[in-house]
Amino acid sequence: MAIFLTKESKVLVQGMTGAEGMKHTRRMLAAGTDVVGGVNPRKAGRTVDFDDRAVPVFGSVRDAVEATGADVTVVFVPPPFAKAAVIEAADARIGLAVVITEGIPVHDAVAFQAYAAERGTRVIGPNCPGLISPGQSNAGIIPADIAAKPGRIGLVSKSGTLTYQLMYELREIGFSSAVGIGGDPVVGTTHIDCLTAFEDDPDTELIVLIGEIGGDAEERAAAHIAAHITKPVIGYIAGFTAPEGRTMGHAGAIVSGSSGTASAKQAALEAAGVQVGSTPSETARLVLSRLEASRDVTHT
Repeated sequence: MAIFLTKESKVLVQGMTGAEGMKHTRRMLAAGTDVVGGVNPRKAGRTVDFDDRAVPVFGSVRDAVEATGADVTVVFVPPPFAKAAVIEAADARIGLAVVITEGIPVHDAVAFQAYAAERGTRVIGPNCPGLISPGQSNAGIIPADIAAKPGRIGLVSKSGTLTYQLMYELREIGFSSAVGIGGDPVVGTTHIDCLTAFEDDPDTELIVLIGEIGGDAEERAAAHIAAHITKPVIGYIAGFTAPEGRTMGHAGAIVSGSSGTASAKQAALEAAGVQVGSTPSETARLVLSRLEASRDVTHT
């Protein structure tokens, strides 16, 4: 199994005919994603050839859903148009909107997150790499070749780069799903949402949680882990070496005083029983050790 995205998912790409949309649609198709259409009002009725697959372009998300049964959309439109794109997807009752676009104004993100939630559309992002269920589907920009093997690790991460690194480090074990939730101040799907989904997924044995400095998302996730998660969780927090008073990386990686520091997040996670690595490589070693220990217990 997997969370949020499976081989049955029918995927649209809003902004498919742009440079980034074209490039990543080709990559998604190569990974086995069932891309059923693109959306561009100015190019409706055309088809775009991707190697051995011709993908139709529709004038609206509603038209695409009616014609194809699409239930996922990946948003590559420029920041000024992202709010309208997500609202259009929510109005068409798309179940999952993966918003890759970065640089979206916070007030726009707040507005479309609330609108989508009211209409039952889950949003991942914005400013995220998307998600992948290896061997099933890939919605976004995660390179499929670093995680071609399905497995029993669930990964949720604020950081796209660290998503890729941990997937590469643990590629021989494999993943049920990996979700890059984005690091902006306002995101749709949270660490807690993914932890809950992985807890309920019978094919996920262990969860990796990657956070970063700024905000209190990791502290809230730690409280949720302590109260509700029974599966082992291994964590990593990016930003231990961030200079004091600096804003680094994502728009959400802002530290005020002692709030939002890597040390505070590590302490909260460890108090909830989460082992926290000091580097990505050490985090991967902790995952391997925990999996080996659990299998030793199972076999005795």
